[in-house]
Amino acid sequence: MFSVNKVSIRFADRVLYDGISFLINKSDRVGLTGKNGAGKSTLLKLFAGIQQADEGNVSKPKDAVVGYLPQEMSHNEQATVIDETLSALKEIQLLNEKIEQINKSLNERSDYESESYMQLINDLSDAHNRLNILDAENALEKAEKILLGLGFIRSDFSRKMHEFSGGWKMRVELAKILLQNPDILLLDEPTNHLDIESIQWLEEFLINYGGAIILISHDKRFLDNVTNRTIELSNGKAYDFRCNYSKYIEQRREQIELQKAAQKNQQREIEKTQILIDKFRAKASKAAFAQSLIKKLDKIEIIEVDDFEKTAIHIRFPPAPHSGKVTIEAKGLRKSYDGQNEVIKNIDFTIARGEKIALLGKNGAGKSTLTKLITGKENYEGILNTGHQIKIGYFAQDEAEKLDKNKTVYETIDEVAVGDIRREIRNILGCFLFRDDDIDKKVSVLSGGEKTRLALCKLMFSPVNFLILDEPTNHLDLISKQVLKEALIKYDGTLLLVSHDRDFLQGITNRIYELHAGQIAVHHMSVDEFLAYKKSKSIAEFEQTNSKRDITQPEKKSVNYSNTDTEREKKKLQSKIAKTESEIEQLEAAIKQLEIKLADTNYTSSEDIYAEYNEIKNKLEEKINEWETLNKQAESMS
Repeated sequence: MFSVNKVSIRFADRVLYDGISFLINKSDRVGLTGKNGAGKSTLLKLFAGIQQADEGNVSKPKDAVVGYLPQEMSHNEQATVIDETLSALKEIQLLNEKIEQINKSLNERSDYESESYMQLINDLSDAHNRLNILDAENALEKAEKILLGLGFIRSDFSRKMHEFSGGWKMRVELAKILLQNPDILLLDEPTNHLDIESIQWLEEFLINYGGAIILISHDKRFLDNVTNRTIELSNGKAYDFRCNYSKYIEQRREQIELQKAAQKNQQREIEKTQILIDKFRAKASKAAFAQSLIKKLDKIEIIEVDDFEKTAIHIRFPPAPHSGKVTIEAKGLRKSYDGQNEVIKNIDFTIARGEKIALLGKNGAGKSTLTKLITGKENYEGILNTGHQIKIGYFAQDEAEKLDKNKTVYETIDEVAVGDIRREIRNILGCFLFRDDDIDKKVSVLSGGEKTRLALCKLMFSPVNFLILDEPTNHLDLISKQVLKEALIKYDGTLLLVSHDRDFLQGITNRIYELHAGQIAVHHMSVDEFLAYKKSKSIAEFEQTNSKRDITQPEKKSVNYSNTDTEREKKKLQSKIAKTESEIEQLEAAIKQLEIKLADTNYTSSEDIYAEYNEIKNKLEEKINEWETLNKQAESMS
């Protein structure tokens, strides 16, 4: 169990955390949420031991292994992929050296009953146990399996790290962490550079992972599928919810409504009190009473409504200028580098006016290359014709670097805004997280993420009829993503969209172009249908491949029950399940009552209530685990 104990961090006059406390249990999959700057990444650094709190502490079990994936990493650029991955297991080498030293000492000694001799025996046992936990004998096989799952092919294992892009290097770092089998995984935006298939693999891996997970992600679908708990950081506080992101949103909105009602009631009481003060202040006989009311008013702690979700404005792209029926047409399109590495191999396709297409494929399949061919950024062979009066708006992954560094944020947008939409410049900039004084910043002082958001925002002011967006959501928070998604759904032009964010793509596109091995396959289905199709197809292939192997394998023995025994056991299990469900409901109700008390600004909390709160939460966790075990037993008997 990991615990955050009354942790506070302050930067100058700004409070990042104000005495936050919570526990992380082994089975917790926590999604950290909160606005940019709320302290999500800082909290991961506290758990990783990279940063220290001003007050309080983060405690962890002795010998607990922490796996931390930051957004920025460093590698040995000259090492091969497999060697860099295996470098994470330095602990295995150290343990083997320790075992060798202990064995040598044991062979040299004869004081078998001494305390120091027994300590050596215990140390030797601990070292062997740790090796078993690390699965040292199968380290290479496990490393290869993880790398393959993350999208590498076997020929990549011997390539040097400097040959790969930042996204692929991030996968190596992730492989190193997963190889260590840590007790807790700290993941800061792990899906940013992964393709959809790799995200699905990682998702599956994390769902079945045996340790705790604390995860920061702007991928709503990923959060919903992986996490069972959400902790929101806001205004120095930590709000804890035993549910995934979507359910947390619903519950948080309910809390905000309660806060608004409490604030309204409090304001009404303050106004009444102020009227009495004004009424009796001038009367000598009531002056003391008026003073007591003033003191009472001064002691009131004003209820503030949490700045949870600012209402996102609904924006539209400018109407698409009129164009011909055909937007783009390709015949025999080919692209190779150095005359050898053929990325696009003799493909034909036609994109009609108004189509909205998701361009999918593994990293390295040629998605970005194809967008560059269409926009004229790269040379090619074959025929590629643009339709009548087509005006292309293009967002490349490196679009941020093309901004004028000498202009301010506002000037960058002001130069492209045309017509009535000019009145919305400040509102739209605010939606992309440029608020107040931010709009007067020079582009030169913006971070990489801020530049990306500004480049995307700039594109939304351009009247075009063919939008090509290559990974537009990498640096957007969930609210900004939703705003962009709604704008793209309403966009009346043609759209070609490259993204690894499944939730973002779903509902926007009506056709999928899948790039694989230089060829293009067209699928007339939604993103969710496509992903389900791909998954079932791969499982069928797997089962077909392994069916022959299974013939020679001995049949596994199964437990058989007579009909009478089975029915009796089933009834007992159903009774236990019903009882456990009732206990879970009671515990959840008790937690809710305590949360109401803790949220009440007029309630004076104590250490006892926090202890009771944590105790009930632990009991709830145990009952949920018991319920899951009982249901698995019931399923095995059906």
